[in-house]
Amino acid sequence: MCIAVGIGLGRAFPGISDVLNSFQFANVSIPIAICLFFMIYPIMVQIDFKRVIEAGKTPKPVAVTLFINWAIKPFTMAFFAWLFMSIIWSPFLSQENASQYAAGMILLGVAPCTAMVLVWSYLSKGNMGHTLVMVAINSIAMLFLYAPLGGFLLGVASIPVPWVTIAFSVGIYVGLPLVFGYISRKEILKRKGSKWFEEQFAPNLKYISIVALLITLIILFSLQGDVIVEQPLVIGMIALPLFIQTMFIFWLTYGMSIKVGLKYEDAAPTSQIGASNHFEVAIAVAIVLFGLDSGAALATVVGVLIEVPVMLALVYICLGTRHWFK
Repeated sequence: MCIAVGIGLGRAFPGISDVLNSFQFANVSIPIAICLFFMIYPIMVQIDFKRVIEAGKTPKPVAVTLFINWAIKPFTMAFFAWLFMSIIWSPFLSQENASQYAAGMILLGVAPCTAMVLVWSYLSKGNMGHTLVMVAINSIAMLFLYAPLGGFLLGVASIPVPWVTIAFSVGIYVGLPLVFGYISRKEILKRKGSKWFEEQFAPNLKYISIVALLITLIILFSLQGDVIVEQPLVIGMIALPLFIQTMFIFWLTYGMSIKVGLKYEDAAPTSQIGASNHFEVAIAVAIVLFGLDSGAALATVVGVLIEVPVMLALVYICLGTRHWFK
């Protein structure tokens, strides 16, 4: 329903996307950043930071996450981009457009998620301590690995690293709600006690996260409503391999998590981190390398559009398969 409302708003009021797009910093949308704060703050305030320290001392889920994110995922994305854009869709696309779409997909595949996965893990009843640790590690790893991996897979001599985009997005998506969550949790527990926190305060927070998530959907699709309506076939051609890549990485990581003996609470966020992407970074690099109106930039935008619906589907899959774990 929110997707339909978003597309309808974008079509009925074309100026709304221009207004919303004007509120940006380093390719990070401020309206979406505000929504993400209200999505992630209710999660942060419920995290017991002793569990974060414990999660940091558990190497197995961290190792699985890093292996999938940096040794597997970028290369499988490059494979699916080549398979669909150079082989399967080649009769319907020009060579230039096909290579542009493939480049945008690769830029998405090299950028692991560092914020929204907190929401997916929370909805899946995952280990939030582990999720927070992996968000921090992925953010640091991206600074060093994004450029060389992206440059290698795209076959270019050098690739720009959007330092400001990475720093600002991590700071506003993760750092800000983390600080506010930690301080407010500490103060509430001190003033009201743990019983009031658990029984009165915490249960109502989930409604804030869900409402913010739905508003984010409306904003995302209102910004790109014209693209969807005017180029539905191209959107579908890009979306299908992105969907297959997401599912492939999720199930690969989920199966590996079972194989190495992870608990469900660690396996769910580990699989979701690999499946999702940091689309702001991918969009920023696509625009710098190929231009705002390029096929590469369009492919990264399609990644944004399918992210929320597909990841919500994975949340339901995780919840429905909890009995697979000890």
